[in-house]
Amino acid sequence: MIIGVPKEVKNNENRVALTPAGVHTLTKKGHIVLIETQAGIGSGIEDEAFISAGATIINHADEVFKSAEMIMKVKEPIPIEYDRLKEGQILFTYLHLAPNQELTDVLMRKKITAIAYETVELKDHSLPLLTPMSEVAGRMATQVGAFMLQKYTGGCGVLLGGVPGVMPGEVVVIGGGIVGLNATKMAVGLGAHVTLLDISPKRLAYIDDIFNGRVATLYSNPFNIAKAVEKADLLIGAVLIPGAKAPKLVTSKMVESMKDGAVIVDVAIDQGGLVETIDRITTHDQPSYVKHGVVHYAVANMPGAVPRTSTFALTGVTLPYALLLADQGFEGAITTNEALRKGVNTYKGHITHKQVAESFGYEMKEAMSLVENCEDTRRT
Repeated sequence: MIIGVPKEVKNNENRVALTPAGVHTLTKKGHIVLIETQAGIGSGIEDEAFISAGATIINHADEVFKSAEMIMKVKEPIPIEYDRLKEGQILFTYLHLAPNQELTDVLMRKKITAIAYETVELKDHSLPLLTPMSEVAGRMATQVGAFMLQKYTGGCGVLLGGVPGVMPGEVVVIGGGIVGLNATKMAVGLGAHVTLLDISPKRLAYIDDIFNGRVATLYSNPFNIAKAVEKADLLIGAVLIPGAKAPKLVTSKMVESMKDGAVIVDVAIDQGGLVETIDRITTHDQPSYVKHGVVHYAVANMPGAVPRTSTFALTGVTLPYALLLADQGFEGAITTNEALRKGVNTYKGHITHKQVAESFGYEMKEAMSLVENCEDTRRT
């Protein structure tokens, strides 16, 4: 298979979809890897490292898209990339389609076989290709929030850990999944007082156990959220429903109740965000804005700010699935691998993921129902 890796073009997105180790693995199996020149430079990977691993360096993204059977990216295509997509091409990347009807329609119209990292799902409902970036984003959420709380960035001037004789800052985390757990680890490590809300009693018990009672836990409901949000210096949104839009759990009224200079970091923004007052995605160039006196941070590609860590964490988990797709072809791979099959969002002009279809009121078709001769799809 010919695999293309273009340079990421989203604002301050410095990650790259393959490392030299990934290139080496794929080319040793006989596949061809085309890397756009300077694609890895933001992650500290020079073209020469890719060449030594067996890749061919291509000077322009247009040629990468034109020649490749499968495009591997980090972030979803943006409008300047839409025309580069080739009908029937495999696109393997983070997609977050539920809040993005324009991209969804493009993928359907071009009959793109789109596999979203964030919806590849194992039998235990874990999301192996989302987990490492959720860990990065969760840890960054506390780090970024602590920075934004400084007075000169618009914050209220609170040091999260406090000092002897002064109360620590109040951190409220909504969602006890991978993002929430990692945000909590960082906040506890800084010495903040942390309250975490989740709908799962089992998850709350787990959080209470691993932090030995150092984290206050609450059942997530509108009343408890409102009370917690009101006292927060830093509010971190960390709720995920795989493939679906994030629920709006924090209302405008709740935000208005927050103190001036409090900070909101909504990690769920790439799925639409869970804070009602966040009405736009921000960028690393202009990461925040103030509304109701509260600093809102809504950057959709947070891990792009720490690309050296993020690239190697991400590509370590995506490579086995990329290799499966390359070795067996798309239909063979989804026939033999249930987790990968759940990652398919569009195929042959149809939406193949339930939550994405429900977001727009579109019809959904199972990917396997569109596979011809699925018994004979596996390559030998």
